[in-house]
Amino acid sequence: MKLLIQGNNITVTEAIHDYVQQKLEKAVKHFQTLTTKVDVHLSVAKNARIQNKHKAEVTVYANGTVIRAQEGSENLYASIDLVSDKIARQLRKYKERKLEQNAHSPVKAGEVVQQETIEENLIGDRQPELPPEVVRMKYFGMPPMSIDEALEQLQLVDHDFFMFRNRDTNEINVIYIRNHGGFGVIQPRPTNNNGHQSS
Repeated sequence: MKLLIQGNNITVTEAIHDYVQQKLEKAVKHFQTLTTKVDVHLSVAKNARIQNKHKAEVTVYANGTVIRAQEGSENLYASIDLVSDKIARQLRKYKERKLEQNAHSPVKAGEVVQQETIEENLIGDRQPELPPEVVRMKYFGMPPMSIDEALEQLQLVDHDFFMFRNRDTNEINVIYIRNHGGFGVIQPRPTNNNGHQSS
């Protein structure tokens, strides 16, 4: 298991590193065959008015699936304990689903993915620049999936939404947890050449 630990407004000491490693190795020990990489992000909020300012966020990469959990408390070690327990529960749930799916589905032959060549110079004569205020940017692959598969992913990432490429339409969709219960899906409405919605 590859483990990467980063800190924001906190120095990751050897004691902290060892504690995180010990807790996460214990949390993922029954899922070693699934887990390829674990990213840990520890942070402390500087604002005194923020409760639970010690946050621990863990992202586990398991056979192409991203499983994520985050917890916060008034103590960094308590946050690490809480997030380790949570990620272990999510990994257990993921493994149970996979076993259930494998028991009900026939064995599939491997899919052939066509390779595309990428231009060497993607920027051209433009100057790369970031928007004025970037809080945090994330990039991730979006293999096509069904709405049911996206719902499974949503339940594994510890967010209230999940963005995915819809297998049926090949468009970007967002599945989210509704405030009053249940789930919703946001899909783009087709537009005409003028950029107006089609009727």
